Amino acid sequence: MTRLDSAIRRLTAQRDLLNWATDQIAPSGLVLELGLGNGRTYDHLRARLPGREIYVFERAPAAHPDCIPPARYLIVGDLLDTLPAFIERFGPGAAALIHIDIGTGDETQNRKLAARLAPLLEPLLQLGGLLVADRAFAMPSCSDISAETGMAAGRYFVYRRKGKSAAAPTRLETISR
Repeated sequence: MTRLDSAIRRLTAQRDLLNWATDQIAPSGLVLELGLGNGRTYDHLRARLPGREIYVFERAPAAHPDCIPPARYLIVGDLLDTLPAFIERFGPGAAALIHIDIGTGDETQNRKLAARLAPLLEPLLQLGGLLVADRAFAMPSCSDISAETGMAAGRYFVYRRKGKSAAAPTRLETISR
């Protein structure tokens, strides 16, 4: 498979999964986008969830100008520094959906970062809330429901905070992504 084909598969899977997730989450609760990048997924989330509060975390914003959130929703800095203050401000259980796509080509570093972020992300999810991620996370209070989405194993990871959820998950109809 070419790198172009791989990128297309990844972006298609990401879009399909975000569409699925936005249909699954509770009608209340914050939406968090961790890693703005060029703003594609933030733009997609705000189109899918009009009127919803979407907070975006980014170390060094450099997105397309049309895809930069309002200043009050953009949290600039390292996640390990900015998430604790965010949790203190909004409290545990504030987020209905967290999307994180901040990986690099270094899988060892990616695993280390996921291990450091998991204890910060886990308490942010409301009961039934979803974490949609480009990598695996170890979060004891969450169920790994990746297989229930129909997404190809290892393509993307989805976790639901244990407890009463807004709706039972439905399977994505996919063509071997």
